[in-house]
Amino acid sequence: MSSPPVASAGWSRWLVPPAALSVHLSIGQAYAWSVFKPPLESALHLDGTQSALPFQLAIVMLGLSAAFGGTLVERNGPRWAMTVALVCFSSGFLISALGARTEQYWLIVLGYGFVGGIGLGIGYISPVSTLMKWFPDRPGMATGIAIMGFGGGALIASPWSAQMLESFGTGPNGIALAFLVHGLSYAVFMTLGVLLIRVPRAPGRTTGGTVAAAPLGVQVSARSAVRTPQFWCLWVVLCTNVTAGIGILEKAAPMITDFFADSSTPVSVSAAAGFVALLSAANMAGRIGWSSTSDLIGRKNIYRVYLGVGALMYLLLALFGDTAKPLFVLCALVILSFYGGGFATIPAYLKDLFGTYEVGAIHGRLLTAWSTAGVLGPLIVNWIADRQEAAGKDGPALYGLSFAIMIGLLVVGFAANELVRPVHARHHVPDPKEAPDVQREQPA
Repeated sequence: MSSPPVASAGWSRWLVPPAALSVHLSIGQAYAWSVFKPPLESALHLDGTQSALPFQLAIVMLGLSAAFGGTLVERNGPRWAMTVALVCFSSGFLISALGARTEQYWLIVLGYGFVGGIGLGIGYISPVSTLMKWFPDRPGMATGIAIMGFGGGALIASPWSAQMLESFGTGPNGIALAFLVHGLSYAVFMTLGVLLIRVPRAPGRTTGGTVAAAPLGVQVSARSAVRTPQFWCLWVVLCTNVTAGIGILEKAAPMITDFFADSSTPVSVSAAAGFVALLSAANMAGRIGWSSTSDLIGRKNIYRVYLGVGALMYLLLALFGDTAKPLFVLCALVILSFYGGGFATIPAYLKDLFGTYEVGAIHGRLLTAWSTAGVLGPLIVNWIADRQEAAGKDGPALYGLSFAIMIGLLVVGFAANELVRPVHARHHVPDPKEAPDVQREQPA
């Protein structure tokens, strides 16, 4: 077990967000996996389901590794966690490079999906509790800056990957070389975060002109948190919000094409691609914009916006989405901004309810809601669209039922958010000074 690096006198807390960003911008490459799908399908003779497997496994492993590794992250500190993330994420690309070079697809699944997915999960939660301890006054903004990187990583990785495949070729050797460059480049970039990250010197001491966060107020261990109704209410809140966002994100290009296929101005392939890029930008902007807003209006109120207004946006899409492209695009952008904002706000919501003591471990356990939504969202939209198409329907009719289901899920999430109350005193750590002793009792 390693000791987390403690900030020296004069260390600025504003060096911590860039450290977190270096990790999140790197692992955010996961959202750009689709760039590799067509070359892999052609080079290794795969179908669409097979080529999606590494990404799907990576998201599942993200949730599982965050859940099971959260307590270890809390114990060993952010530098240890970022190092583990660096090794796993970069190694995943290197194993995938070997798989592409030897045309052994199972190695790509193992590398990118399993090993790299562990790096995704540990890297995703690595800076969360540290950021909130450095920024007790603005926890939503702090986590939003870091988690914004995960949403925006694809904006860098997508054109970069496409350029490499154009230069190296789309055969097995070209794909392998692209994977190799990714693995080595991300290792260097994530090293910046490992070197920069620090934890506050001591509760209440001034560091770099700021006051480090003291573990004041409610403090709840991860083991106790999962036994509270508040945790499971937030699990439902996150799962429903993410499901609604993925319902648009996963099928964005064909969806907007279907909605206006029979109009006088159908959507071109390039316009559909531009729509996807806009959604990525909304996802990223929502992570910093809405999470910062939550510092002003409160976490419960911002989730009322995500879930309540999100349901209204889906209703507008279902009723009027095919009448005007600007309306369709606007509603989709708002939903995706809420999708990103929900990810960035949930750590601060957890901090409000459970304190900073083991908030990283609690956050990790809550991310199993993401893994569930990652399966549920695409399943709802794709399965229903396929059934509607088989029944002879087309255009907006393919999505009416799935949109109604999304509205219902968001209403369920809204109700779960309303049920959130302060955590009962029986779950509190008796005294923050006892935290190290309690911490040693927590399972890994």
